Amino acid sequence: MTFAIAIDGPAASGKGTLSRRLAAYYGFRHLDTGLTYRAVAKAMLDTGLPLDDEAAAMQAARTFDIANMHRDVLAAHEIGEAASKVAVMPGVRRILVDRQRDFAATGDGAVLDGRDIGTVVCPDAPVKLFVTASPEVRARRRYHEILGNGGQAQEDVILADIRKRDERDMNRADSPLKPAEDAHLLDTSEMTIEAAFRAARRYVDAALDENS
Repeated sequence: MTFAIAIDGPAASGKGTLSRRLAAYYGFRHLDTGLTYRAVAKAMLDTGLPLDDEAAAMQAARTFDIANMHRDVLAAHEIGEAASKVAVMPGVRRILVDRQRDFAATGDGAVLDGRDIGTVVCPDAPVKLFVTASPEVRARRRYHEILGNGGQAQEDVILADIRKRDERDMNRADSPLKPAEDAHLLDTSEMTIEAAFRAARRYVDAALDENS
């Protein structure tokens, strides 16, 4: 039985960094489920298919290589914009949720991060974390991340985009962003990544002890 860690949270909350750290520490496989929607969007853009073609998007969702997703390529802004369009398609969501569940069920352990992992993808995961931070803190982090990578950005524009994305994610009809009832809340507004990592490990270690 695979030990799954389900990590949810809004954009720029730190859930991706935390998920990768936990996966490396415990020797588990890691999946950023947001990249699966971006991979579908990139496949549509690469072939010039209209982004409102649900049948084509469903075919792309079935066939892209989930083991070969490149974060640096898929992080492009235009791919993110396209992903927000294909992500609302029920057929695409069903296919990707099935593929994410298959990933979670393979191997000795898996860490999945996204927006509906604890509520939809892995509702029976022994560890569920909901990682959040204030919109202002998240905007500041994203701003410094972009500058650190040599890019240019305006913090107020990022903040407006984060608030708009939160509104869309939390109020969508299909799999809205919300903590699972039994999720542990980690508010990283005033926490370093090390502090968040230590807190998360306490929850994981306790669950591993129970499952041993």
